[in-house]
Amino acid sequence: LRLKRKRPGRRSDPAAIAEAAAAPAPRGPSAAARRRNPFSSLDNAPQRAAAAPPPPPVLPLCCALCCSYIQFLEPACEEKPSRSVEPAESSDILALSKDLHSPLAVPKVPSSPRPEFPADWSIKTRVLFMSSQPFSWAEHLKAQEEAQGFAQHCRATETTLPRSVQEPRLCTELRCAFQQSLVYWLHPSLPWLPLFPRIGADRKIAGKACPWARDEALQQVLMSDWSVSFTSLYNLLRARLCPYFYVCSAQFSVLFRAAGLAGSDVPTAAIAPTTRGLREAMRSEGIEFSLPLLEESRTRKQKNSEESLETETADSLGGGSSAEDAGEPAPSDDDDDGSFSWLEEMGVQDKVKKPDTISIQLRKEKHEVQVDHRPESLVLVRGSNTFTLLNFLISCRSLVAVAGPQAGLPPTLLSPVAFRGGTMQTLKARSISGRARVQGGFEDVFSLEVLGPILPHALHALTLVLGPAQRGAFRALLSPHEPSAAFNTRAAPPQEAVHRDLPACGLHPKTLDQLSQCPTLGKSSIRLLEMKDYAYTWKA
Repeated sequence: LRLKRKRPGRRSDPAAIAEAAAAPAPRGPSAAARRRNPFSSLDNAPQRAAAAPPPPPVLPLCCALCCSYIQFLEPACEEKPSRSVEPAESSDILALSKDLHSPLAVPKVPSSPRPEFPADWSIKTRVLFMSSQPFSWAEHLKAQEEAQGFAQHCRATETTLPRSVQEPRLCTELRCAFQQSLVYWLHPSLPWLPLFPRIGADRKIAGKACPWARDEALQQVLMSDWSVSFTSLYNLLRARLCPYFYVCSAQFSVLFRAAGLAGSDVPTAAIAPTTRGLREAMRSEGIEFSLPLLEESRTRKQKNSEESLETETADSLGGGSSAEDAGEPAPSDDDDDGSFSWLEEMGVQDKVKKPDTISIQLRKEKHEVQVDHRPESLVLVRGSNTFTLLNFLISCRSLVAVAGPQAGLPPTLLSPVAFRGGTMQTLKARSISGRARVQGGFEDVFSLEVLGPILPHALHALTLVLGPAQRGAFRALLSPHEPSAAFNTRAAPPQEAVHRDLPACGLHPKTLDQLSQCPTLGKSSIRLLEMKDYAYTWKA
């Protein structure tokens, strides 16, 4: 027999069980009693407290809000690969505030602050400005201020602001200048479709209404209208009434710049990224172009190889090695000139299969093919060849997608000034306030987020407005459109770089002077821009 051991303190006799079952369970006051006396439920609280488990501690409201802000402002650290440093479309931009204010996150910046930051020709998709001063002056513009900002943009009015604005919210000139800096021009205008960026935008456009996808007649109408707008922009650029404009397709982007910008005395056009097929098609149309990044890389490699060869030669001669070993040339892919005379010398010219001409040509161009879809594939067109490029792009089949969500949709035209068929658009701006963790506690953080295709002139115009409004101190996080970062390549050789004054073309004189300088960022773009005491430092 198995004997069950009784647990201490537990009554197991039948009489006790029946007595416990018959006893009524403790109940609180009835609903009617609670309606008569809402506090009657507190009378039995001591008896129920012994049986109920202890509740979790309740924080005061201020502590709960602080905890929520701490969790909300937790930055995206590099140790967590599952999270990205760049905020998503639905996430709040204040998640990066700790990175900006933490002493450990201060990036390496130029040793001495400068009165101006270099021109950045990449298109920004998002810019986050942060400051210890509020941005409340930038929201809820009056109807008259908004209209005045549009009028100043259309008339190319130059706004002069004081060095520091004490009451930004009451300064009408400041608010109108802010509205003026948000304006840009777009073609085509389809409000239900995201028209920038176009590279890699199939997922965003998929599922949208595209009535032209299977209607060839409608596609021809859209393309004809687009060709008129494209030609109008180029004519404005040749007349130096438009400083620059972008052509953004699903495969590549083109930046047209007027003479006098980027240190070039002739109009220029930069295309990135490109493929070998596109470059061959341009060559067949007689368009002369260069690959500045690829040529620069080749020159650098050749210089390094020559220096290493000289070093090895000096070391071998100093160590007593033979001159034959020192003078032996390194193998190179460029030695394949198509000559097979060495096979005849060996007497095996009929036994060895010779590669055909196409294989030899592909071997020579393997370096050029390897840079396809990369920043090094940037193509630079100068002078009168830009007009030939205009006609080539209008008739280029690869300019418009044939299949997929973007099928039949003309490229996007972006310009800082008005043009035929262009639609006025404004960047989206919103201000946010919060608290960020710093050494020794927390501090108030005020942020201004700007979304949209932020062109180079708009970024500089915003800094001209924010400097006086934020008393010469702010930080900016910039999210560039990566394929456009290659546009920061030099548009002219250093020995040919010139600075030519441009007439009034709708930009602020200081902005025009900045864009006239030779690009210095290479294939990178500015990621962090900081103003302190009205001087700039940045990180690319």
